[in-house]
Amino acid sequence: MASSPTTTTVLEQKTNSLKLTLDHPIPSGDTAAEITFFKDPEDGSTPFYYVYSPPEGQPQTNIGSETLKVTIQDIRGKESTFSVDSSGFVALENIPSKLVYEDWENDDIIKKNYYPEIEKLLLDNLIGANRVFIFDHTIRRTTPLPNTSPADVRQPVMRAHIDQTGQATLNRVRYHLPEEADELLKGRVRIVNVWRPLKGPIRAFPLAMADSRTVGFNDLTAVEHRYPDRTGWTVGVRHRPAQKWWYWSGMKEHERILLQCFDSHGSQARVAHTAFEHPESLPEDGRESIEVRALIFG
Repeated sequence: MASSPTTTTVLEQKTNSLKLTLDHPIPSGDTAAEITFFKDPEDGSTPFYYVYSPPEGQPQTNIGSETLKVTIQDIRGKESTFSVDSSGFVALENIPSKLVYEDWENDDIIKKNYYPEIEKLLLDNLIGANRVFIFDHTIRRTTPLPNTSPADVRQPVMRAHIDQTGQATLNRVRYHLPEEADELLKGRVRIVNVWRPLKGPIRAFPLAMADSRTVGFNDLTAVEHRYPDRTGWTVGVRHRPAQKWWYWSGMKEHERILLQCFDSHGSQARVAHTAFEHPESLPEDGRESIEVRALIFG
């Protein structure tokens, strides 16, 4: 009796897919790719997005978008050109970590072992920093882990944005450190995200960053994020031809990007960013990454 081809077929497909990914060159170099930008509500009202189900009769959001093809330059080999205080981001190489790939499935391990690594990284690399308070992290995967619902997977964000406004940053200090907030807010306060792949090199959905020196004040607008019990704010990014966008090709596990979202000392170095589809990526390449968000004092 002939055997069923089902198991063999599935194994062959997985093997061929893996071979295709391994044989496919890592996308690199300057490229032209699509980025989705913010568009103002047509009625001129305050831009908003309901994080959960909106009230009856309300839309989830009132903001528009436009997707445009832009040049995105590769910073590989130019890493020293950028800094958090000028461009709003910096690329760091050869950063050690005790975590192995399996650890990323355990939030307790991440908080116990990865958070201290992030704290040290920020204190070592941000001039004037004397205290770090990590308030959350997000893992993003384009493909769910086994026995995981697709609804539980956080996908890469495919729109240009900044994670926090200035007011949202100050509110976070009061929310997380209420007893110390008055004193802490007398000094310098920053929010910085630390971004890295869980498994490298990054082949698909790399992170694009806009040099903050090329992003004008009028390119940005606050967007209300409405929760059941509070309102937060992110920043929508309008397109302007003068903007210069960059990415770090083929990021590996030992590499980190620091993304500054706000600096209370008046610096304009806050970086717009987004994931994008590199035209040389393959659908099966996928992406797994983690971003850790921290308040920086000093």
